[in-house]
Amino acid sequence: MAAEKGKETSRDPVKIGDRTTSDVIVRLRTEEGRDDWFYCHSEVLSEKSKYFADRLSENWPTCQILDSRYCVEVYCQELEFNFHVNVLRLLYIPEPHTWHGVRNALGILQVAVHLGCPQMARACMDYLEAVPWEEAEEEEILRTIPGLGSQYEQILARLQPVDRAAVVGIFISAIRFATSSPPTSMRELKSSAQDQLEYMLTEDDDVPLLNLDDGVIKSEVKTCVNNLLSRFNSSIEALQTTSEDTILEDERVQDLKSLLCDISWVCQILSKMEMMKDLVHYWVEASAKIVVVAERLHSDGEMLDTKLNVVEVAWKVLEAIGFGNVIFPTVRRLHMVTVWLPFVQRLWPLVKPGNQDEEEEVSSVRLDGDVWQGLESAFVSIVLTLPLGDQANILAEWLRCQHVRYPDLTEAFEVWCYRSKIAKKRHALTGGLNNV
Repeated sequence: MAAEKGKETSRDPVKIGDRTTSDVIVRLRTEEGRDDWFYCHSEVLSEKSKYFADRLSENWPTCQILDSRYCVEVYCQELEFNFHVNVLRLLYIPEPHTWHGVRNALGILQVAVHLGCPQMARACMDYLEAVPWEEAEEEEILRTIPGLGSQYEQILARLQPVDRAAVVGIFISAIRFATSSPPTSMRELKSSAQDQLEYMLTEDDDVPLLNLDDGVIKSEVKTCVNNLLSRFNSSIEALQTTSEDTILEDERVQDLKSLLCDISWVCQILSKMEMMKDLVHYWVEASAKIVVVAERLHSDGEMLDTKLNVVEVAWKVLEAIGFGNVIFPTVRRLHMVTVWLPFVQRLWPLVKPGNQDEEEEVSSVRLDGDVWQGLESAFVSIVLTLPLGDQANILAEWLRCQHVRYPDLTEAFEVWCYRSKIAKKRHALTGGLNNV
């Protein structure tokens, strides 16, 4: 009976801190003077920890006896103290363990690696590899894992660089979706895709994610932009034939507004990739009918918003021409000024700051002041590239217009006066020399 009772007792699980059954004391000590004793069991420690197995073996030279118990000292940093305590407690608890978050699991992993607890380290690694991380946790993991050994680097799999094929694949899928016309319910998803594409193409101090000269990427972007412009062109042509009475209720106006927003966004992508040429060429050719449709829209509410969207795209196109990023002959540059200058002059008084009463509904778009300033600069730049006779006609019309305040072409006027005088003087000197 005594033997059976002894066997039954031996099967009872031992518990950390049980002084009646403990045969080893673990002293956790820190440089700050902290010294805590934990009554443990050599059988548990040796089975699950190589560090304790070595320290408790007969071959360890400094093994000491304390109150008939072995004593093992473990030194650690103060910040690591609680993690060491958790590891000691977990050695007594059957798996699966509860890790209580990423930071706790990371701390326990470091101690488990230090104390040679492979099962616990593996469980921590599986947990960290499977759960989401917050940004601060991610930074801490990046600092910690590389120092633990190559066998734990799979935790960092989600942070490893991806190959070119994967990057190109996701870019192509994103640009197709970002330039498509999904249902209104998917507008936020589309906006998110556009934001991420901009981020992928943003130049910063980091290693570039994409090679902007990649032929596959450029070809796909060109195809997507052409499809977008084709849908926009169809929308413009449909609205040209819509009667004045029904255009206010026509859903195609909303579609036009959405397409204009997409074109404005895609201009940013094309500028980063130096691919504005095709879009600018289309806009130049279609400018006359775009202005005709825009003029037919009412000057309030959603209709005014749509007009402002037109202005925003026109600004980006005129800026590309004015800066010489896309080259056009004189006749086309003159065409752009004569088409867009009157339209902008008529629109600006409707949206200029201080034009609305407090109780009056204000357009939700309200273009940034930089847009109006950039548009003005683009007009000045293009006008100054034209022959002096064409400049004179444009400036004379500008000075006669009731909307002379915007755009302010004073700079162009001053340059025209100077150039005209110098040209006349040069012509007189040249003529005089020829007569000698």
